[in-house]
Amino acid sequence: MSADGKRMMKDNFLIALAGQQNAGKSTTYNMLTGANQHVANYPGVTVDKKVGSYREGKVRYEVVDLPGTYSLTSFSLEERVSREFLLEEKPDVVVNVMDATCLRRSLYFTFQVLEMNFPVTVALNMMDVAESQGISVDLKELTARLGVDVVATVGRKGKGKQALKAAIRKSVQQESYSRPVAIDYNDLEVHIQALEDMLAGDASLGVLYPLRWLAIKLLENDTEARHIVETKHADGKMIVEEALSRRLDFENESDVDTGDYIVACRDRLAGEIVDACVSKEDDSKQPISERIDRWVLNRALAPFFLLATVYIIYELSIVQGYELTKYTWPILAKFRDIVANILPAAGLIEDSLLRSMALWMVDSANTLLNYVPIFFILFALIAILEDSGYMARIAFILDRIFHSFGLHGQSTLPFILGGVFAGGCAVPGIMSTKGIPDERSRLATILTVPFMNCLAKIPLYTLLVNIYFAEHKSWAMFFISTITIIMALIIAKVLTSTVLKGRETAPFIMEMPNYHAPTMFGVAQRSLERTWEYIKKVGSIVVAVSLCVFSLLQFPGLSDERMDYYEGEMSKAVAVFDSKVAASPYGGLVTGDKMLPLLNLYDNYKRARMNSSGREGAARVDSSFKEANPDLFVLLKPRGDKEAKVVNRALRKLSSERKSLRRKIKEEKIKTSFFGMIGRSLEPVTQYAGFDWKVNIALISSFAARESSVATMGVLYQQGADDNQTLEQRMDNESEHNGMNSLHALAVLLFFALYPPCLAATIMVKVQTGSWKWMLFAIVFPTAVGFGVASTVFTLGNAIGASGITMMKGFYFVAFAVALLIALVHKFSSDRVAASYVYQPE
Repeated sequence: MSADGKRMMKDNFLIALAGQQNAGKSTTYNMLTGANQHVANYPGVTVDKKVGSYREGKVRYEVVDLPGTYSLTSFSLEERVSREFLLEEKPDVVVNVMDATCLRRSLYFTFQVLEMNFPVTVALNMMDVAESQGISVDLKELTARLGVDVVATVGRKGKGKQALKAAIRKSVQQESYSRPVAIDYNDLEVHIQALEDMLAGDASLGVLYPLRWLAIKLLENDTEARHIVETKHADGKMIVEEALSRRLDFENESDVDTGDYIVACRDRLAGEIVDACVSKEDDSKQPISERIDRWVLNRALAPFFLLATVYIIYELSIVQGYELTKYTWPILAKFRDIVANILPAAGLIEDSLLRSMALWMVDSANTLLNYVPIFFILFALIAILEDSGYMARIAFILDRIFHSFGLHGQSTLPFILGGVFAGGCAVPGIMSTKGIPDERSRLATILTVPFMNCLAKIPLYTLLVNIYFAEHKSWAMFFISTITIIMALIIAKVLTSTVLKGRETAPFIMEMPNYHAPTMFGVAQRSLERTWEYIKKVGSIVVAVSLCVFSLLQFPGLSDERMDYYEGEMSKAVAVFDSKVAASPYGGLVTGDKMLPLLNLYDNYKRARMNSSGREGAARVDSSFKEANPDLFVLLKPRGDKEAKVVNRALRKLSSERKSLRRKIKEEKIKTSFFGMIGRSLEPVTQYAGFDWKVNIALISSFAARESSVATMGVLYQQGADDNQTLEQRMDNESEHNGMNSLHALAVLLFFALYPPCLAATIMVKVQTGSWKWMLFAIVFPTAVGFGVASTVFTLGNAIGASGITMMKGFYFVAFAVALLIALVHKFSSDRVAASYVYQPE
């Protein structure tokens, strides 16, 4: 059977959806596939791979939504991913989505797909916008000129769906195709033909790649094309050298860059097609997008619109999102209770390893899943910004400033969500870097977002400021709020100039898409997709990481002697309990082997009551426990029963004693754990930053969660706890004995500000970079920077006898001066480069 015959018999076709950004590709993809789609990653990279399908009878059409790109060079990651997919997967048809309002610009991409010799169907999208602008496109003429079917669509409204499917069906079933459109490269044609003839010397290469396209790419000096020829053609190196020689000859003869010449030829043909196919009403009225931009991009007003947008995003996703967690957390807590009930029962003072580990992992997962409401709102708002066209304008407004430090205009949103204004979170901040097209800037943003002041850092800041900078609170908080931004910019510049210098970057292409009203379906669909993607990825990674942290905190554990001591203390408490309830008629229900189950029941009941909301919630808890434990419930809530009240008081006392012993065991375990050993062993080094072993342990434990730093200090600074002193009072009292002062506190603040991301954020670094190496770097590098800065400030301050507030001011102005110098140097360098392009008459 012939190849065409086999093609006719196929019942599964691969469709590649390709096109430029903001052409409505996603809405066209949704229109074709509906809800039958999923998101994955292309092999080896973190670029999204959206795959969906639809059926017509027994025939299945699998649609792959390629990354939006302006061309098919090998310059950026998205371009390379799209091109490699087309070359390696060889789809049955490429559906090229074009923006009807920008036909000339869209044709540049179309020509490249056609040169790759793929069957193409054009979806001319946004026809409603074009009509509203008085633009009329002659579809028959455009079809004739391109030689492929052109279908008018309005993706966000589902218009043109059936016609597009019919065109796809026709394209995949046609036995052969030919296109009248051909780009004439004039003086370059002789070189193209010569290279094509040389490439044809290896017949196998022509099966894999279109030779004319490969010849053009060699003349464009395309890196990947050179690699293909060198590795797959017997005379590859000679052909590449020949292409370079011909390229130089052409440029010497014409005095024009070959790449620019090729672009000009394509643009000339695009202009001819547009002149023949597009007409526009003589309407002097300014398009609505331009009228909006007069205000939104106004030099004076743009910052206010941007700040208002950022504030709304911050308020809705972070603030209101956290409010929603009040409703989701009880659900997660309920799930934890279900798991806890399935596991072996809690021990008297120590749980089994299985129970401890399983609950630790559930707690870790719950911590991350509790961010889901925040993410859903965040992703919805990002989708609205993308669909409306304002996201591109955010990048435009801030790109110049961020570009000075190696970042991208789209780095704005991640920094804001990470906590530019104290109270953000690095996890959604890192997640929102997804849309940054420049890999170097995206990595720099991912690695610097954790420097922002996330909500979990605030308790430690507040604690130290209240103790050591009580008379300078306003200045100290201003310092903390702004020094992190300054340091993030400086470090981003350092990273992009060193370890990220070789990473891919893309020429900055600024396109201002027309404003569009987002659709409810499109926003909801993308929000759900991205949220589900987060849940799946976190779920797969959190297990491994949380297990490592658990091991470091739990092992090697306490010695038998220490456990015997604590068990002895617990036995004494149990003996007291037994003596108090011995005379009670309920004694038989609460002593001996029945004591521990009752104690666990009591603790579970108290925890369930604390997690319930309002009277109705408390009533439901009471009803549930009463139904499950009809004989014992009176001991949990003894109303009017004096004997039960006696048992309840004794039970409460025993529970309190048990919690106290468990807390002491936990404290001692921290001291003797591998983390604790590390904290003590680091003391000879960290003394240069003024950290003692308690601070070391608190900082190390905060890796699991930032809140752990203060919680750990609460465990370690116990002196005065029995007198109901606050942690500030207890630390202040101990400071008088151990000599800790404001300089020590400043060193801790700086180290904490530049400290590695917490466990959740570290996992997100792995998710977003797809690399364990970058995840490890995100831990090691900030640790070195933070410790270096903290040690320098502490040691210098100690040497000159400066106070913490004096060194705080000094460090701030030095950091600000460095950032300002970087920006000025970049501006001077940019101006000099720009001046070199100005025509200088002889």
